[in-house]
Amino acid sequence: MLPAVLRTTAARLTAMFMVLFALCAGVLVFYMSTLSVSMLTAQTQETIAEEMQSLARAYQRGSLPALVRFVETRSRQPGANLYLLADVNGRILSGNVDSIEPGVLEADGWTPRPFAYRRYGDRGSAVSPPPVEGAEIQATGHQAVALVLRLPNQMILLVGRDLGEPQIVRDIVNRSLILAFGMMGIGAAVIWFFVGRRALRRIDTVSEASRRIMGGDLTGRLPVNGSGDEFDRLSENLNVMLARIARLNDGLKQVSDNIAHDLKTPLTRLRNRAEVALAGDLEEKDYREALEATISESDQLIRTFNAILMISRLEAGYSSEQTVPVDLARTVADVVELYEPVAEELGVLIEASVQGDATITANRELVAQALSNIVDNAIKYSAGSGEAPRVLVSLRRSDDGVAVEVADNGPGIPEDDHDRATERFVRLERSRSQPGSGLGLSLAKAVMEFHRGRLELSGRNPGLSVKMIFREDSRINEQR
Repeated sequence: MLPAVLRTTAARLTAMFMVLFALCAGVLVFYMSTLSVSMLTAQTQETIAEEMQSLARAYQRGSLPALVRFVETRSRQPGANLYLLADVNGRILSGNVDSIEPGVLEADGWTPRPFAYRRYGDRGSAVSPPPVEGAEIQATGHQAVALVLRLPNQMILLVGRDLGEPQIVRDIVNRSLILAFGMMGIGAAVIWFFVGRRALRRIDTVSEASRRIMGGDLTGRLPVNGSGDEFDRLSENLNVMLARIARLNDGLKQVSDNIAHDLKTPLTRLRNRAEVALAGDLEEKDYREALEATISESDQLIRTFNAILMISRLEAGYSSEQTVPVDLARTVADVVELYEPVAEELGVLIEASVQGDATITANRELVAQALSNIVDNAIKYSAGSGEAPRVLVSLRRSDDGVAVEVADNGPGIPEDDHDRATERFVRLERSRSQPGSGLGLSLAKAVMEFHRGRLELSGRNPGLSVKMIFREDSRINEQR
């Protein structure tokens, strides 16, 4: 169990962050402790230098007796510095130092390194002979820095300061560092136990859902707990992708079924027409009519297959055509002008209403094809449905973009069938008597989805309104 846990990304990230934090904390603590000790040492040296100047002035005023009294007085004060007055041979004459590390008094100036010493009373007696062994002095544990000055009479004066305070600071910092590292390790383990295990459980649930989906259950979705974290965002994106895959898969299955059913009739008519033409003793005119009908039927089949391919390409988000600036007002005018003769022949009044100009970035041919399909359906189904059949193609701006609306006063579509009307090969009962393949609104919907817009159907009582709504960010130019 433990090796498997250690191989997880959460455990590796936790270990990596702990090591990185430990390195940074160690460097920071080392820097702070070194800086603190350096500051204390500098302050100590400054205090010693000032004290040495005071002693030098006392010596200048009263010679050796005044200096000895001054040293004795300062040595007895609480928390006093180190004071030592020795003869030319290094024998201690006065001060609060019982013994000192050999070699310290041989050179004037600051001692090159901390030295060992022993105060009076460290061995349990106020007066004792000075030891000469450096090891015994080292056993006391006292370390100091000092300034050595040789007087004009060759006597030696030493003023120093114990390094206990910097050492105490260093020890406190080291203990704090060990305590902080220990607490950090415990905290990291606790955090990993609760947070890491929770993340691992979520990964396990995602893996289980993925196995079900790979097993063929395309209705399955990855779990989302609503926290809005990275797992939720990843699951939501994957769920959208799965929904799209499921929709495309259902669409492919539906297309296959519809092709098998809806294209069977025109293919059967082609075969029967050819069989009749071959079986009968017909004149040349009859053969020509049969061939023309066959060509017409074939053209309709080709248009149907082209529409199917176009819808599939658009739903897949791919089009080989380039997007260019498209003037919607001009497109509406061209489509209305194109269908005016057809509408007039069927007794339908077609009009255009354009409120200003709007230019969007789109595929000109696809937008025109989608609008043509909608206008063609409006004319075809409104013809003969009322006393004054009318189709109005309008362009106007809405709060969320530009809307191209095709409204008629025909029989319309029941509200419950609005969604079905945009599916492939769907032909409602009222449209069975009209020619067509049931792909007009499907192609228009695919075109709008390709342009990140939407197709809306709504009833007009009587009639139907179909809106092509292009998103606001699709507009690249607008003239008021």
